[in-house]
Amino acid sequence: MRLVADGATPTSRLVLVKDLETDDGYAFELATPLFLAAGDRIAFEYGRLVVVRASGERLSLAGDWSTRCGPGSLRSR
Repeated sequence: MRLVADGATPTSRLVLVKDLETDDGYAFELATPLFLAAGDRIAFEYGRLVVVRASGERLSLAGDWSTRCGPGSLRSR
């Protein structure tokens, strides 16, 4: 499923997330898996994943950046 991490677009359904891959070949791997509920919004702020729940609660989640393709694949960002 493609998720838009612009902080404004809500998820359309319940989704289990372990990592998020960007269009430019990077991935943010969460320290622990997370369920996103319908209506949650996600964004990257200062290199961290932030989830804004439909209730307004904000979560800043721990994780690490890595590359998924190209030279140096799986190196930290």
